[in-house]
Amino acid sequence: MFFDRIEAAPADPILGLTDAFKKDTHPNKINLGAGVYKNEAGVTPILNCVKSAEKVILDTETSKAYLPINGLPEFGALTRELIFGADHEIVTSGRAVTCHCPGGTGALRIGSDFIHQQNVATTVWISDPTWANHYSIVTNAGLKFERYPYYDRATHGLAFDRMMETLEQANEGDVVLLHACCHNPTGIDPTIEQWEQIADFLARKKLLPFIDFAYQGFGHGIDEDAQGVRIIASRCREMLIASSYSKNLGLYNERVGALTIVCEDAAAAEKILSQLKITVRTSISNPPAHGEKIVTTVLGDKDLRAQWESELTAMRERIREMRVLLTEKLAEFGAGDFSFITEQNGMFSFSGLNKEQVETLKKEHGIYIVGSGRICVACITKENVEPLARAIAAVVKA
Repeated sequence: MFFDRIEAAPADPILGLTDAFKKDTHPNKINLGAGVYKNEAGVTPILNCVKSAEKVILDTETSKAYLPINGLPEFGALTRELIFGADHEIVTSGRAVTCHCPGGTGALRIGSDFIHQQNVATTVWISDPTWANHYSIVTNAGLKFERYPYYDRATHGLAFDRMMETLEQANEGDVVLLHACCHNPTGIDPTIEQWEQIADFLARKKLLPFIDFAYQGFGHGIDEDAQGVRIIASRCREMLIASSYSKNLGLYNERVGALTIVCEDAAAAEKILSQLKITVRTSISNPPAHGEKIVTTVLGDKDLRAQWESELTAMRERIREMRVLLTEKLAEFGAGDFSFITEQNGMFSFSGLNKEQVETLKKEHGIYIVGSGRICVACITKENVEPLARAIAAVVKA
């Protein structure tokens, strides 16, 4: 027998939590472990601009032929403009290339594969904590990883000094993986001044930035959320950026991501693209079309782009409103000072709850939270925020 010795893998910590939630019979159960945006009705919506774009595609599409290996040229161009701004030197000089990947995860994996295959580096420094899949992605691509501290439990803020001290141990040529905004899972982002220090440090140490840009527009705005990336680009001539349209366009199941590689000049970019195509060809052959065409249609049409920005603003503001409301309710019910939640960005928050409190919330109140205490703020609604805050207050005061 070939497979008889293979054992079942442990459940994914987040997907397993969702499975447990579905089986729970608690009448007022709440799932805050999900990694998707939900509206006030608890639904992950299809944006109106996406529906409009799909109608355009349905009416005008004439073929289902393969896309180019790196995706449509206009997709890459629009992605680079979104990251850097249409007039940015990186965009106008042609020294960056982009390929469409299956989601932000695919972009991270293809980027890691490229780094390994081309002997760019052997070690990637990853924040602790981070999105758990980061470690597996770089390891399965053949790279090693080291951790740098990121979260200060005492202050519920960024452990910036310890982060920089630890990264001093990195060797020239190592890769540093950074979250551009809305850090997952903490929701804590560097300030502009800290981004400038990080950029200067990366340039001085000759480290390669690899930026996970999964939440552009979910923090403070499209351009505001790109400030860290743009600051690093002003100091470092080369970098990789894995971006995603899953969140900001709600295209979760369409798997639309992009890997952008910034090079020294246009000639180097052309060489990089030729090798990047081989990496893509041997992993996914070429990308899926529908989601990419939605992105290209929305970003390439003035009216649809304006509609998208309006809908994105509404999602961002709803998340911000839930942060404030949760903080107020927690104070009202005597849970203590949770004001740090309002200082975090994006869909996620490190609540400060420990594993025992998280387990009690699940068993006694039907509230599901990742064991680290990370909650998805986008899953909080005006209807469930009060019972949520009461339950948290009860376990905190126990």
